[in-house]
This record gives sequence, C-alpha cells and structure tokens, in this order.
Amino acid sequence: MRRRLLPLLAAQPAPCPAAHCAAPAAGAAGVSVPELLPLLERAISAGDVHRLGRAAHAVLVKTGLTCHTLLSNRLVALYSLLPSPAAAVAAFDDLPHKNAHTYNALLAALTRGARTLPDALQLLDEMPEDLRNVVSYNTVISSLAHHGREKEAISLCARMARDRFLGPGLAVERFTVVNVATACAEIGAARPLRELHGVVVMSGMEVTVIMANAMVNAYSKAGRVEDARRLFDRVSIRDTITWTSMISGYCQAKRLDEANGEEEAALELFERMLGEGVLPTPFSYVSALGACAKLGLATRGKELHCFILRRCIGLEPFNIFIYNALIDMYCKCGNMTAALAVFNRMPERDFVSWNSMVTGFSHNGLGKQSLDIFERMLVHGVRPTHVTFLAVLTACSHSGLVSDGRLILESMQDHGVEPRAEHYAAFIDALGRNHQLEEANEFIKSLSSKIGLGTAGSWGALLGACRVHGNIDLAEEVAEFLFQLEPGNSGRYVMLSNIYSAAGKWDDARRVRGLMKEKGLKKDQAYSWIEVRSAKHVFVADDMSHHETEEIYEMLGKLFDHMRIARDPTEHQLDLC
Repeated sequence: MRRRLLPLLAAQPAPCPAAHCAAPAAGAAGVSVPELLPLLERAISAGDVHRLGRAAHAVLVKTGLTCHTLLSNRLVALYSLLPSPAAAVAAFDDLPHKNAHTYNALLAALTRGARTLPDALQLLDEMPEDLRNVVSYNTVISSLAHHGREKEAISLCARMARDRFLGPGLAVERFTVVNVATACAEIGAARPLRELHGVVVMSGMEVTVIMANAMVNAYSKAGRVEDARRLFDRVSIRDTITWTSMISGYCQAKRLDEANGEEEAALELFERMLGEGVLPTPFSYVSALGACAKLGLATRGKELHCFILRRCIGLEPFNIFIYNALIDMYCKCGNMTAALAVFNRMPERDFVSWNSMVTGFSHNGLGKQSLDIFERMLVHGVRPTHVTFLAVLTACSHSGLVSDGRLILESMQDHGVEPRAEHYAAFIDALGRNHQLEEANEFIKSLSSKIGLGTAGSWGALLGACRVHGNIDLAEEVAEFLFQLEPGNSGRYVMLSNIYSAAGKWDDARRVRGLMKEKGLKKDQAYSWIEVRSAKHVFVADDMSHHETEEIYEMLGKLFDHMRIARDPTEHQLDLC
C-alpha cells in the first residue's frame, strides 16, 4: 500500500519526521498528554492541518510522544482531513503500536475517494483479526455504496456477519442497516434486503426512523411494495421521509394489470398523511400529482393544485419539480389550457418543462400548438432532446404535417441529436396517415444502413396505415416482417385479421385467428374508464364486476330507449331520473 501512495505522499506536505521511541521527553519539556490532546482536537475540529496540526505534530516529535497511541491516532485523524491520504498513511506507518482506532482512522481517510478505495479494502484484509470491528466494516461498506459499488457493499456485509471475531451475536447495527439498505435500493436487490430485515427482526434491534426510511425506500425501489407497506405499518414513529418513500413506492410499483395499479393507494396514503398533520414535502406533492396523472383524475389533480397554492401563501411558491408535475398531470388529463397557464406562470423553466408541453399538445392532437411551443423552445435557446423531437414528429403525424415532419427529422443532427428508430417510425406514420404508403415503404427500405431491415415500430406504423387505407397487398408484406420481428405480439395478428375482415376476406381473417390460437396468443383486453367524484371506474366489454352493475345497465337501457325515441319525435319522452 505504501508503494501505491508514494506519488501522493510526494505531492502532499509531509508530517514532521518521527523521533525514535526511546524514553519520552514530555516531562523534561514540561508538556503532557492532557495538554497536547486538546491542541490536536482543536486542529481537527477547525480543519487547521497546516498551522495548528503541524505545530501539534512538531511538539509530538520534540517530546517523543509520537509513540503514544492515543495522540498518534488523533494525528492520523487530523491528516485524514487532507484531500490526499498520503500524510495519514505516513503517520500511521510511524506508529509502532496500533489499535482498532488507529486502523479505523486510516480506513476513514482511504474511503473518502474512489481512487484510494482499493487501498481501504486491502487495509481491511490486512488488519489483525482481533482489531477488525463493526466500525471497520461499516466505514468500507458505506464508501462502497456511495461510490457505486453496491454489490461489493452487500457482499462485505455478508462477510461481516460471518466474522467470528465480532462475537457470537449478530454483528449488525443501525449504520450497517442504513448503508446496506441504501445499496440494495440502488440496484433493486430484494433478496439481500429481506435477509437484512430478517437479521434486524431476529436480533430484536429497535428500528429507528432512519432505518425504517432506508428499508421502506429500498423495498419500494426493489419492487416489493407489499413488504414496504408492512414495514411502514409496523413503524411507530414516522417522519415526512417515511411517508414520502411509501407514497413514491406506490407510484413506482409495476403491476401486471395496469388498470388497477398502486396509484390509488398512493393517493389514499397521501390523504392519510395530511389527516395526521404531517407536512408534505415537494417530493410528496410530485408523487401525488404523478398518481393523478397516471389515473387521469383531473378533478383530484385540480384539488391538489389548489391545496398546494394554499400551502404556499406567504412562502416561496416556486418549485420547478412541482410545476413540472402539474404540467404533466394536466397534459395527461387532457386539460391543455390549464397546463399552458401553469407553464406561462413559471419564473424559470428547464428542458423537462418544455418537453412536457410539446409532448402534451402532441398527445392531445394539437399538432400546430406543439410546433409553436417547439419554436418557442428554440428561440429561448433550450436544446431539444430525443424526447422533444419524438413528440414533435408525432404531432406532425397526427396533424398531417408531413413537410414539417420531414424538415424536423432532417434538422435533428443540426441540434446534436442523432435520429433513432422511433423518430423514423413517427415520420413513417406521418407518411402512412397522408396516404403515401409506397413512399413510406421505400423510406423504410432506404434505412437499412441505419436501422437494419427496419424496426417493429416503423413496420407497425406502416401496417396501421394499411388498415386505414385498406391496402391489403402491402399489409401482407408488412405483416410478414412484423411476424419475424415480434412473433409473440398478438396485436399484429389482430390488426391483419381486421384488415382482412374489413375487405370481406373472411377466410383469410379466420386463418390469421387460427394462427394466433396455434401460437397460444391472446388479444389484449381493452378497457374504458370514467372519473366520478375523484374516483376512477374501469370497465371491460360485458363487465359485470362493478358494485353498481345493475344501476349502470338499467341507465344504459334507458339511454338506448331514449336514443330510439329521439329518432321518432312522435314517441313519448322517457324520464331518465
């Protein structure tokens, strides 16, 4: 280790040379340990290495107290404040008698930077086994997790649990739990997290708020939202971070049935947090607004917006993350007027703000407005991203602006953005919607040098255009490419079958459906939903699962009767109430 640190030692002010430890001359010089120790502590607390620190070190050398373990340990701690650990290493090497604190002080110095982290691991391995303690392990584990080496941090924790010199009990304490849980959160490692949680439960350790926050956050990021909620419910004391971690975990949870995700649970928990008098953080607001956006709950989103405005009275109202979340929520709920109002009130905007508006107008079928925002974005000197260009090209496609789409696609490289397969697919969709099917087909084939034989997105866009314009011959050719690219995508088979059905080719349609059955493919079930009193109600075809099914079908029957009678004014009017 000394050889590796020699260049660092040469570039750093070296500590004063240590005297040979014969008989300490402290008594002769009239200086004692109780007098030197405060001097070192003052130098450490003030971070004054070059003046107080070197003066204290000089006194140690003159008095022969460099052999005193306590004083030399503080000297190592002092030199560890320097950007380079070389001086701390030199002071460490000059100490003839080292204890656990000596090693831990140097470990703290070596783990501050990624470059010397291998030296810290080597020192941990070379430490006498009877001196290696929980502090030694925690110091290195924390540094590994902080420097993006999470798997090594988790492995070192497992090694610590097996270290027989740490005693017969379970060698885990709260700092270990927080550090390892943080590492698990970064890589989404659920199994070691559950094992760590089991150790905590078995040891009878009291779960502090900081430990609970780390584990709830880790469980959520590892996709174990149920485990996170169980831990959340068992914690007796919660702070805003605990609530925010749990709410955010629900919003990030992935469910097989996207119609019944965890966003509703996130909103319920947010309201419960408010009911218990816990003040939300900006991250809490962002998570709740994100849940409203995913569920399409415009009314609930407005209520939350009003609540935020009331909370900000007399305070600094601007938080760019909350503003961006509001814009995203209004865009996804289809209220572009409100989204634009929030956008125009922002005192400053980042690229997320601009992208949200460009994408929002695009997804809501307002292509010209999307292009206008894009032009404003360029005028303000904001550099567009891949997301920006995809949104603009999609807007051109939905609005029939083929020429504009072509110009934008060709200008991407001028802005330092290389077109991707999805950008070409959006332009191909624009050509297809404009009845330029042959040009779209040739355009895909011309891209072979850039994206190979084409992507599922580009061919899929062309197949969709064939369905709209009833081009069966081209549809069959495109479908063959898609079946090779995505053999398990049932939507491609369904679309080809629908094309045949629309053209009256029932035998071909049945053949494609039979091919789906042979491959074990099923059509994805579509659903619709409405928002009533800030609650989302989801329905599929012939749905009988809703708790108000009888009333719903009764009202539908009345509506059908009303529509039939509306066609004949001579019939009696029906009372729908």
